[in-house]
Amino acid sequence: MAAVSDSLAVRGVIRWPGGFRLYAQVRGDERSVKPGVYEFRQGSSWKDALDKLVSGDVLLLRITIPEGWTGRQIASRLAEAAETHVDSVLAILADTTAPDEWKVPGPTLEGYLYPATYSFPVGTSPQQMVRVLVDRYRKAWTPAMRARADSLGMTEREVVTLASIVEKEAKVWTERDTIAAVYHNRLRIGMPLQADPTVQYALGAHQARLLYSHIDSVAENPYNTYRRRGLPPGPIASPSRGSIEATLNPADVDYLYFVARPNGTHVFTRSLAEHNAAKRASQRERAATQAAAGGER
Repeated sequence: MAAVSDSLAVRGVIRWPGGFRLYAQVRGDERSVKPGVYEFRQGSSWKDALDKLVSGDVLLLRITIPEGWTGRQIASRLAEAAETHVDSVLAILADTTAPDEWKVPGPTLEGYLYPATYSFPVGTSPQQMVRVLVDRYRKAWTPAMRARADSLGMTEREVVTLASIVEKEAKVWTERDTIAAVYHNRLRIGMPLQADPTVQYALGAHQARLLYSHIDSVAENPYNTYRRRGLPPGPIASPSRGSIEATLNPADVDYLYFVARPNGTHVFTRSLAEHNAAKRASQRERAATQAAAGGER
């Protein structure tokens, strides 16, 4: 209390720190002050200042983690909030012992940092922030979701891994269950997923247009789903609960292909011939859109 009183007095929040300490003793709150970073008005009353200190009304940071962000993106935001170097946060997320400690499937904490808006007291460490994000992920998994995963013959890691791919592919959220169905269908027949987001993840940097040369450059990477069958080793981003539920409850369709249109929606098809026709139609539509945009300029 002596240190607190002197700190408040130096900053002009209160006068007479000795009197403030005595006031805290009389109230019985001398040892009830909560640690943290606080914001006060200069010249605050003793009552207002002590009430805030005792209640723990600390200064908060508000941080939003969007759906579909990778661990690297999340680490950058947490590092900025904690005023530390991003590499120190990345080391926490990449630690292969962390999943066992925090009871998530792994292989790292990628995919298990739940996307939401959080409020942290100023001064919260990156380790504490990560723990809150992981705890929020764990609470999002209900017994019904676990039972559904079991009925599909999928582990939690497999569900979250596929959901992270669905999250990255779906620009229109109403399509998530259909995109999930395409990947489920491919897995069932042993067809490679051929998911562009997994190759982007393997590359470590987003490419505006994914080329065959990019795919070839990471041919041996376990996240290259063009070269390797089945799911990659783990999630490639943090999926929303909606994408997890879409993965657990895919649409009842037999599509095996989809191609993106310029407006972000997809054309879903059943055969390679239909898919190639849809690709050509999408390319024509994209060219027309670009031409129209050029004319407007």
